[in-house]
Amino acid sequence: MSREPGTGKYELVLERCQGLVAIPTAVAHPCEETALSGAIEAAELGLIEPILVGPKAKIAEVARRCGISLEDRELIDVAHSHDAAARAVQLVREGRAELLMKGSLHSDELLSAIVAREGLRTERRISHVFIMDVPTYHKVLIVTDAAINIAPSLEDKVDICQNAIDLARSLGIEQPKVAILAAVETVNPKMPATVDAAALCKMAERGQIRGGLLDGPLAFDNAISAEAAKMKGIQSAVAGDPDILLVPNLEAGNMLAKQLSFLANADSAGLVLGARVPVILTSRADSVRSRIASCAVAMRVAHARRQATDG
Repeated sequence: MSREPGTGKYELVLERCQGLVAIPTAVAHPCEETALSGAIEAAELGLIEPILVGPKAKIAEVARRCGISLEDRELIDVAHSHDAAARAVQLVREGRAELLMKGSLHSDELLSAIVAREGLRTERRISHVFIMDVPTYHKVLIVTDAAINIAPSLEDKVDICQNAIDLARSLGIEQPKVAILAAVETVNPKMPATVDAAALCKMAERGQIRGGLLDGPLAFDNAISAEAAKMKGIQSAVAGDPDILLVPNLEAGNMLAKQLSFLANADSAGLVLGARVPVILTSRADSVRSRIASCAVAMRVAHARRQATDG
């Protein structure tokens, strides 16, 4: 179902990475072909400088079998995936890596190392974003949170929203537009998602969420289609043009992202935000294009953080 590369929005992100210095990246347990090749291909494109963390013999065998050269690649030998996750996190804490990339270990194993006491937690809640290239939409679309926060509270949604806004700004979007999704576009006390949406909009007005333009509650149709919003009498600068879709819970977000992938032929890149560094979270089902896009977006975030620190 993948489209030919070079025809979508991800290529614009890659273009904006040209001229930027590759980011040192701890790659946890790249012990199968797609995990290892994704990291090496991103390195060859100048996006990351991978530090491969895992059983050395197993990584070398995968590389030999797949014809991947590990010449001049740093490799840290550890016994198994649990050790790989812990050591990769330690590399970030030591300042040797500015990005973390999931290899072939389970996502929960890597996330457990990130949220551990000696992990990478910050005052922000950790959240996940899908950065999607949807053929029927006119720009990159960010969907959050569809993978980590199961039933987020209003307080959680503040961090989820701010994480996504900061990401979009690092991609060059000056004031990201956030559509806060619900089943209807009016506030109904019996539907908590609509109440949360209204509260988030007011919190943005009061400066509790910064850098974005929020509107909600919005049903999916009037969030994505300006014509649908007009037919319902909704006056909104966000309707028809959102950069971010903030979903009410994980189930809604996960179904939405997968529907876009399987029914609209969208590609999706995945990142975890809110930790000390961005985490590139890929799956074995991801296309090469999606893996490279994940690395490119993470690279932009890392450079934005460097600029903020230097400033």
